[in-house]
Amino acid sequence: MLREVTAGRYVEPLTAGGSVPGVVEADDLGTYVVKFTGSAQGRKALVAEVIVGELARRLGLRVPELVRVRFDPAVAADEPHQEVQDLLRASAGLNLGMDLLPGARDFTPEVARDFTVDPVEAGRVVWLDALTANVDRTVHSSNLMVWPVSASREPRLWLIDHGAALVFHHRWDAHAPRAAAGKRYDFRHHALGGFAPDTRAADAELAPRVTGELLREVVALVPDEWLPAEASFAGPDELREAYAQHLEARARVSAEWLPTDFPSRAELIAEDARRAEARRAGRPGWLKRVPDLHGRPAAAPDWSAHLE
Repeated sequence: MLREVTAGRYVEPLTAGGSVPGVVEADDLGTYVVKFTGSAQGRKALVAEVIVGELARRLGLRVPELVRVRFDPAVAADEPHQEVQDLLRASAGLNLGMDLLPGARDFTPEVARDFTVDPVEAGRVVWLDALTANVDRTVHSSNLMVWPVSASREPRLWLIDHGAALVFHHRWDAHAPRAAAGKRYDFRHHALGGFAPDTRAADAELAPRVTGELLREVVALVPDEWLPAEASFAGPDELREAYAQHLEARARVSAEWLPTDFPSRAELIAEDARRAEARRAGRPGWLKRVPDLHGRPAAAPDWSAHLE
């Protein structure tokens, strides 16, 4: 079971993401980023956070500690925003916290220019994301942190925010563990694609370690109350088994979905330009001469220093 703490003080909401997590101080004197059950993403996002985060940890990747957070909305009575208050009131009870890494920096393209990721480590992260269908770790939104930020300690890469992973559990059926086990996902725009990820080495190392025993240990960490009723499954235990079977089946056929093709910076820029042109072509004639300020693609990261 994940360690459980009780929220003692609600510090502030984090509005950068759609789920509006909050910074909370707990009775163990720790500070956590809490994802709430009342968010628009729902409890399945917390299920994905636990399964993917704890699987990553057991495979040797760095993930901040995950804890169960007992939350009473009364500790946030002074929160001035009505929408946030509505979220917090809908989240009384058990929520998910992630240890706050003080001073950590987002792994943005600017930070990446001064940071080296070993191809072997990059390969492990990409492999994990491909196994768990985590399509939300891109060059534009990495869901990676660099920490610690200290002259005396070497900074490391940390994995966060796995709520969008396990996309298959949004359309469960009784055959999910067998169907689509070899499904491929598009990882050309992965946040670590520019670091020459050695996914074949990662596959040789990690696939044999993703056993049914390991997966059942991980899915057992998900609280019953976060597992919604599914028509195809009799209850939480049967649903946990479906998660374990599906991920074990994917690990066994990794050759079918292993990502190995990562475009260069020039190819990414060209693809963004084609998309921008396609958007402009679909605009009314009187708008075609107006700059596309809102639809303009974000600048592709400059990975050239890592590719020389």
